[in-house]
Amino acid sequence: MAEKKSTVKSVKKTTTKAKTTTKRTSKIPAIKVVEKKKIVFLGSEAAPFIATGGLADVLGSLPKALARNKNLDVSVIIPLYGSINPEFRSKFKFLTNFNVSVSWRLQYCGVFFYEHEGVKFYFIDNEFYFKREGNIYGFYDDGERFAFFSRAALDTIARLDIYPDVLHCNDWQTAASIIYLKGMYYGDENFRKIKSVFTIHNIEYQGIFPMDTYGDLFGFPESIRNFVEFNDCVNLMKGAMEMTDLLTTVSPTYAEEIKNPFFAHHLEGIVNRNSSKLHGILNGIDIDYYNPEKDKYLFSNYSVKDLSGKAVCKAELQKMLGLPVREDVPVIAIISRLVSHKGLDLVKAVLETLLVDDVQVVILGKGETYYENYFMDVANRYNGKCATIIAYNQDLSRKIYSGADLFLMPSKMEPCGLSQMIASRYATVPIVRETGGLNDSIKSYDGENGNGFTFHDYNAHDMLYVINSAIRTFKDKTAWKDVQNRAMTTDFSWNGLASKYEDLYDK
Repeated sequence: MAEKKSTVKSVKKTTTKAKTTTKRTSKIPAIKVVEKKKIVFLGSEAAPFIATGGLADVLGSLPKALARNKNLDVSVIIPLYGSINPEFRSKFKFLTNFNVSVSWRLQYCGVFFYEHEGVKFYFIDNEFYFKREGNIYGFYDDGERFAFFSRAALDTIARLDIYPDVLHCNDWQTAASIIYLKGMYYGDENFRKIKSVFTIHNIEYQGIFPMDTYGDLFGFPESIRNFVEFNDCVNLMKGAMEMTDLLTTVSPTYAEEIKNPFFAHHLEGIVNRNSSKLHGILNGIDIDYYNPEKDKYLFSNYSVKDLSGKAVCKAELQKMLGLPVREDVPVIAIISRLVSHKGLDLVKAVLETLLVDDVQVVILGKGETYYENYFMDVANRYNGKCATIIAYNQDLSRKIYSGADLFLMPSKMEPCGLSQMIASRYATVPIVRETGGLNDSIKSYDGENGNGFTFHDYNAHDMLYVINSAIRTFKDKTAWKDVQNRAMTTDFSWNGLASKYEDLYDK
C-alpha cells in the first residue's frame, strides 16, 4: 500500500509540473509576421543599366529609395537591350525562358535577374526586338516591340510567382501592360488582385498607332475598344489613363498644366475626365550619384562647406574648351536635347546679344539639325566666348555642371526636369522658365530667399532680363555665395518624395 501511495503522489507531482509548464508556455506572445508589400515597376529604361533621359534616372533612383523601407519588396522589369553595359551584363543570372503571345505571333522570351542596391531587376530578353544598333527608340516596329515587352512582363510575373500588390507602369512604352492587365488578364485571380499606377513622364509621346494594329498587332479584345481608341487610332497612353487605378505625373504644376489643351497634346478631355485619380509628385534625384564631394568625373571635388574645388573645375573646363581662363567672367551652360520645346528659339533670339557682354557660353547636346548647325556656327564666330559640343557625353556633362556658374533651362514645357536639380547640386545656379517641374523646384532669388532665377512669360527678352539680373548677382560676391548655398542645399532627394508614393500605394 505504501508503495502505491508513493506512486500516486509521484504522478500527481508530475501532473502539477506539466500544468505549470503549460501555463507558462501559453503566456509567450505569438510572433507576428509582417508580409512585405510588393511593388513592381515597368519601364523602358533604368539607370545605371541603360539611360537616354529622365525616365531612366527615376527608375534607377525611386525604387532604390522605396526599397529602404523594410516593409516594401521592390522590383523593376526592363528590356535586356544589347547596349547594356557588358560589366553589368556579365553579372546577370538567367532564370527561365518561355514563349509570349503578341496577337497571333509566338515570340521567345528569356528572363535574367540582378539585384542592385536593394532592388530586384528583371531583364526581358529577345534579341530580335532589343539587340539593335543605335538608340533604343525610334524603330519602325516600336509598337510591336513594346507590345511584346508589356505582355512579357506580365507573363514573367506569373512564371516567377512575383505577383505584386501594385504594378507601377511608366509612359507609353508600358501603357499596354495596364490595358492587358485590366482587359485580358483580369480573369486570373492573382492578376485581379493587382492594383495599378500609371505615371505620365511626358504626355507628348502617347504611343499612337493605326487602328488596324488594334487586333493584328496588340491583340486587344473588342470589349475594351472604347478605352483604347482615340481619333480613329490606337492610343496606348489614353487606354492606360482610362483603365489604371491611379494616375500620376512628375510634378504638381504639370498635373495642372495637362488639363489645358496647350500642354495636353489633345488629351485634355481624358485628363480632366480622370482628374479624380490624378496626382502630381515632383521627381527627385539620386544625391549619392550626383555628389560633388565624391563625383569621379570632376576635375576637383568640393562641398557646400568648401567650394574651392569648384574654382578648379571652372578653370579646367575653360582650358579644355578653349575659353580664356577667367574667374571673374560668368560661364553660362546649356545641357539639353537641341529641340524647340526646350526653349532654344528663345536662346537663338538673344544669344548673340548676350555674347556682346563679358560672358562665356557652353552648349552640350544633340537634336534637330537646325539647332545643331546654328549653335556650331555661333561658336565658330564667337571663338573664345562660346563653345558648342554636339554630343551626349556623361563625363563632359558632369564637368560642365561643376565648372559653370549659371545653368540656363528656358523650356516651353517641362514635365519635371532633372537638369536644374543636378546643376543646383553642383552649385551652378539655375535660370529657368516657370513651367512644370521647373516652377515647383526653382524659386527666384530676391536677396533673401530663392535658389535660382526665374521668368514667367515665354519671351526672349524677359529671359535676357533675368539672365542679366543673374550676372549682376554673380558680380556681388556676398549675394552670389548666398544663392549658391541656397541652390546647393535645396533638398532634391527622394527621401520625402518616396513617402508620397508609399501613401499612394496604401490607397
